[in-house]
Amino acid sequence: MGYRKKTPVNGHMRNYMWIFLVICMALFDMQPSVLVDAKHQNRECYSAIYSFGDSLADTGNLLISGAQQFGPISELPYGQTYFNKPTGRCSNGRLIVDFIAQAYGFQFLPPFLDKHADFSNGANFAVAGATAMDASFFEERHIEPIFTNFSLDTQIEWFKTFKENYCYGTPDCADHFENALFLIGEIGGNDYNYPFAQGRSLEEVSTFVPLIVQKIKGAIEELIDEGAKKFFVQGNLPIGCSPFYLTTQQTNSSADLDHMGCLVKFNNFSQYSNLHIRNMLLDVQGKHQNISIIYADYFSAALKVLSNPKQYGLQRNVLRVCCGRGGKYNFSPPTSCSPNVSSCLNPEQYFNWDGVHLTETAYRTIAKMFVDGKFTTPKICRQKVHSK
Repeated sequence: MGYRKKTPVNGHMRNYMWIFLVICMALFDMQPSVLVDAKHQNRECYSAIYSFGDSLADTGNLLISGAQQFGPISELPYGQTYFNKPTGRCSNGRLIVDFIAQAYGFQFLPPFLDKHADFSNGANFAVAGATAMDASFFEERHIEPIFTNFSLDTQIEWFKTFKENYCYGTPDCADHFENALFLIGEIGGNDYNYPFAQGRSLEEVSTFVPLIVQKIKGAIEELIDEGAKKFFVQGNLPIGCSPFYLTTQQTNSSADLDHMGCLVKFNNFSQYSNLHIRNMLLDVQGKHQNISIIYADYFSAALKVLSNPKQYGLQRNVLRVCCGRGGKYNFSPPTSCSPNVSSCLNPEQYFNWDGVHLTETAYRTIAKMFVDGKFTTPKICRQKVHSK
């Protein structure tokens, strides 16, 4: 199978290592009907899974592209919990995309840039640091640096190339993609992280939201034109609860924080963005009656866990970082999670991994909610479990 030439990552970004954490952004028993070993599951719902997004979904594309020059994800403790080695995932273990794949009987989705992978069950086009908008959008607004040049447009072009190769000599190609699940997002978070990290105001960044959501809409419609009919679109996390925002946007006023200690105005911003996403999806659904679009409320699912840490086996101080150093939240930029920074001994009791990204525990908990039909509209397909 042929592939597009890899796009190089700008070398001058080395001076901005700490921004990596901004952009790159299982505890209780799982029911056997939700997360089971792939080899024991029949695929009654989907023929394959294709994923698009940023560091919350990347399973190795940035690493393969040369990320070892840029950040710590190429080294332990990243990947320590499940894989026992770094895989390019911005966490200590598995991500939501991994748990969803397992729930539907698939192996972990290989990154598209892995030329030696088996893509028969799907592929992952997500790239850590990716934005919905192209680099020119940020350059025109003097928002620099941009960590990668792998935008959502790039990922869609990768998919088109992938599909062309996959369909060559394959008579049932159309059926394959019509019955595949397309995971969109989380994407767009970095479009906000960049300007916020550089001190841009909420008022200014709020004006970006309609443009970013329109870009996501365009990507979905392109995939529809390519034959996709089943979508699972994730909204944005509550960034006001992110240790990065809590540290860099810190306030001395208790009125700026909610009962959990999260920044109210930044969580309101996340809700504003998610409202635009939901309205956009309703518009797309209205124009394409023959497709299925599921909205996954990442924001509410995360808040459910954060507001009930004991219920999910998490430590009481749920906003503290597992792998970090210093400060109220064990997070103090430019120091970031790396081999030189000790990670906690009990990551299964933490929600946040490195200040921006979540732990495997958090991702597994939220994935279970989604697959169980919680915080999704409408509910995702549920398939029967076949005994071992």
